[in-house]
Amino acid sequence: MAKFTLYLVRHGQTYYNVFNKLQGWSNSPLTQQGIDDAVATGKRLKDIKFKAAYCSDLTRAQKTMSLLFDQNETFNSITPIVSPFFREEFYGYFEGLNMDEVWYQAGAPHGAKTFAEIIDQYDMNVAKDFLKQADPFHMAENAEEYWHRLQQGLDLITSNPNIEDGDSVLLVSHGNTLLSLVDRFSQPGQFDLRTRPANGSITKLAVDGDQLTVTDYNK
Repeated sequence: MAKFTLYLVRHGQTYYNVFNKLQGWSNSPLTQQGIDDAVATGKRLKDIKFKAAYCSDLTRAQKTMSLLFDQNETFNSITPIVSPFFREEFYGYFEGLNMDEVWYQAGAPHGAKTFAEIIDQYDMNVAKDFLKQADPFHMAENAEEYWHRLQQGLDLITSNPNIEDGDSVLLVSHGNTLLSLVDRFSQPGQFDLRTRPANGSITKLAVDGDQLTVTDYNK
């Protein structure tokens, strides 16, 4: 397996982001600011020669990737791999609801009234478990279900025989997914995970075979 750099990009701003709603597997369009986010990020990445590109199959991520591709000629020879493995966490009953109210319902029974308090007192995986417990239909993904899905996406990337040492690879995904990856592949306390990364932000991971390490978390 190769040693390469994985660039993680969060999709551009959507209307649900503006309205402070959980999106999960639901979709809302990119705002004009979201389009501008993606174009600006594409310009930041325009001189990087990417060997492969991966993307969540949700439309906000695919639109963002399309805008990134417009800014970088190296993408002309790449066919992106679009997969549900890279989707945002599924929030079940809470899809489309106010984010602050949802995290209160999930965390308050455990003494944590906000997402930040859940992260301070527990961690990202516990936050997922709390959400599934609070979901009256118990359809939201817990940590085990979430990582089972996402790991299949990571395996798609690390097992790609066309990626060689020193290559750069792009992944366009989502805020909570990016936070979850940073949490899992960084040292405890290395980064502040209480707030989501900015739309269009770039985070870098060093990949060595199946070992991933966060080298730059750009909120």
